[in-house]
Amino acid sequence: MKKAWVAVAFLVLAVPAVWFVFLRKHEAADTYRFVTVEKGDVVSTVSCTGNLEATQTVDVGTQVSGQVSDLYADFNDHVRKGQLLARIDPTILEQEVRSAEASVERSQAELDQALRELERNRPLHDQDLITERDWNTVQYQADVARANYKSAEIGLEKARRNLGYSEVRSPIDGIVLGRLVDVGQTVAASLSAPQLFLLAGDLSKMQILASVDESDIGKVFVGQEARFTVQAHADRTFTGQVTQIRLQSAVTENVVSYTVVVELENPDNVLLPGMTATVNLVVAKASDVFKVANAAIRFRPTDAMRAEIRSRREAGSGALAAGRPGGGDPGGGTRGASGAQTSRADAGSAAPSGGDESGAGRRGRDRSEGGDTSGQQGSGRRGGWGGPGGASDRTALWTVQNGQLEVIPVQTGISDGQYTQITSDRLQEGMEVIAAVTSTSSATTSNPFGGGGGSPGGGRFRPGF
Repeated sequence: MKKAWVAVAFLVLAVPAVWFVFLRKHEAADTYRFVTVEKGDVVSTVSCTGNLEATQTVDVGTQVSGQVSDLYADFNDHVRKGQLLARIDPTILEQEVRSAEASVERSQAELDQALRELERNRPLHDQDLITERDWNTVQYQADVARANYKSAEIGLEKARRNLGYSEVRSPIDGIVLGRLVDVGQTVAASLSAPQLFLLAGDLSKMQILASVDESDIGKVFVGQEARFTVQAHADRTFTGQVTQIRLQSAVTENVVSYTVVVELENPDNVLLPGMTATVNLVVAKASDVFKVANAAIRFRPTDAMRAEIRSRREAGSGALAAGRPGGGDPGGGTRGASGAQTSRADAGSAAPSGGDESGAGRRGRDRSEGGDTSGQQGSGRRGGWGGPGGASDRTALWTVQNGQLEVIPVQTGISDGQYTQITSDRLQEGMEVIAAVTSTSSATTSNPFGGGGGSPGGGRFRPGF
């Protein structure tokens, strides 16, 4: 009976212990989600959208009213400058020309008669046979006849010009983007000329009118490289150059934006007017550098992870202090309780002998534990990489080496929204770093933005450990 109770007691104690050990192993195996340190290019950009347009567009209208009698151009037709596009019914305009010609003839006859009267009365005036008043009247009539003749000539020229306006011709070399009238349609030219055609110039050169938010306009400059895509050719990236930043702002729902003109080459004519372009204006770029997904930059270690690093550091510091009287090397690495080699770089700035830590030592320790360096020495430093739009700062990456957690201090550079440039002498291409840690017992994640290890993306954040 006593043996039976001993066996029961053993099972009561052993089963929870075995369950706890195996559960902890399972959790440890499934705890971390890793991303890989890669080597490549990082390009920091300002994103915006806009529409493709021809560099030159012309609305072709008519200066005379009437009915469209003929059309000589249609959509997508290539036209030359001076080419006939349409004709307005010239019947009334031709009648106006004939009427103006008759007015000129009448004015000419009146002028001739007035001049003859002037010449007939000149000798009489010289001999004082007519009064001065009669002579002045004859001169006045001749002057009026001369003015009427000039006015009639101008009227004739105007009528002929209007008749010429009945032929609508192309003002430029280009292509017909739009035809807005049909044969038989009546157009009325009053205060504004009715539009008949929309012409575009050479489509081998186009432009994008991109709308840039006021928060990003300071990063844009003339001559800046632009990369863009269109939905019609989503697998292809096109390039252009900023040629103008317009000072006139636009306010839409209390959001201020500015128009940036990007000019581009379109030699194969695959880009069409009106296409929506997603534009990335290149602010800064770094080539052949180490980069890591932003999820690793945003990663926050758990309390357990910080505790493990702290315990190893404290154990290593104790071993170092105990080894000094015996002639141990204070400058070498120490081994923690778990047997892993922990260097000074892992622990930040080592504390001086005697156990006191200076402010710098505490800062180094906090960084090695994944502590928040915000507001401390060196935090918030900008421009370390010298490129516009790419702030430089220090943070830490977490990894697992030889089965133990390690902290790698890195300096961050520019970000493209998915990856961030990182610099450290301890980095290697292909190194795996922690991007998220999930607790299977609580089904939570330590990545505040990853939501359980979501895909990298968004802006670059310093870890708020």
